Amino acid sequence: MQTYGAPVAAALLADSLLGEPPGTVHPVVLMGRVISAFERRTLTLKNTRSRKLAGLLLATTLPTLSFALARLALLLAPPRLRWPLEILLLSTTLSMRGLAHAALAVERELERGDLAAARTRAGEIVGRDTEDLSPSEVSRAVVESVAENASDGVVAPMLYGILWGTPGALAYKAVNTLDSMVGHPHPPYEDLGWASARLDDLANLLPARLTALATASVAGRGRRAATLAAAYRYGPLTRSPNAGWAEAAFAGALGLRLGGPNFYRGILRPGPVLGDGHSPAAADVRRAVRLMRRACLLLAGLALVTSFAGRSGG
Repeated sequence: MQTYGAPVAAALLADSLLGEPPGTVHPVVLMGRVISAFERRTLTLKNTRSRKLAGLLLATTLPTLSFALARLALLLAPPRLRWPLEILLLSTTLSMRGLAHAALAVERELERGDLAAARTRAGEIVGRDTEDLSPSEVSRAVVESVAENASDGVVAPMLYGILWGTPGALAYKAVNTLDSMVGHPHPPYEDLGWASARLDDLANLLPARLTALATASVAGRGRRAATLAAAYRYGPLTRSPNAGWAEAAFAGALGLRLGGPNFYRGILRPGPVLGDGHSPAAADVRRAVRLMRRACLLLAGLALVTSFAGRSGG
């Protein structure tokens, strides 16, 4: 079976060095505009069944279209430009640099003692209410965001990129973008977003558990067993079938206690405690970023191995 490990590894390097392209040409931003345009039209539908059918149409069409357009672009590109174009498009699906930058910006505000600024910056990367969070709660929110986004923002597109190249990675990003924009269980999205949410759950089943394994592998000899134990003990406890695995693995690797209740739009939502370590502090944000980078680089190395093994085997 052909794999695309080399371009995926090169794309991660490109993301690390260059970051994301401007929003005007970013494929994920363009996906978001398509979703917004569709959303405005379909949310006006009065019939529940019609909204659910529209959601199913959106959840199947956008990933398929993303896959097809990426494949067509690579086929039509001149041979000399095909490799750079593949790496460029793949790099837009990865957010290792952006995730690290956003998390460390919160950590810097916490270290300076500017809690208000830290809350504001945290609110840019997490979905929960941040206005009244304590420093420890801000740190917890950011560490959890790093863990969850390591899975769906880096590991998952890398995995689908390894399996199906740039088209696979972009199709996954379409699924994930749909979930983040409309895959909510509360009004007005409970009908329009149901198919997107279920598809995202399915697409992230393997990446979430792969993230936990990669995290354990780079946690250090003294924390590997604790990381795996935390992932298997606490991972299945969250409402999401996937988010808990990465967060629990990070809790075990860093010796932290994550999870617990959060407020969303003023509504308290209970959540399980993940891990049995200490409450997060500002310094743990940087530790989480380092852990995320090591796990992703490990997978990039494995991607290269699969690529070279496939060539030698062929």
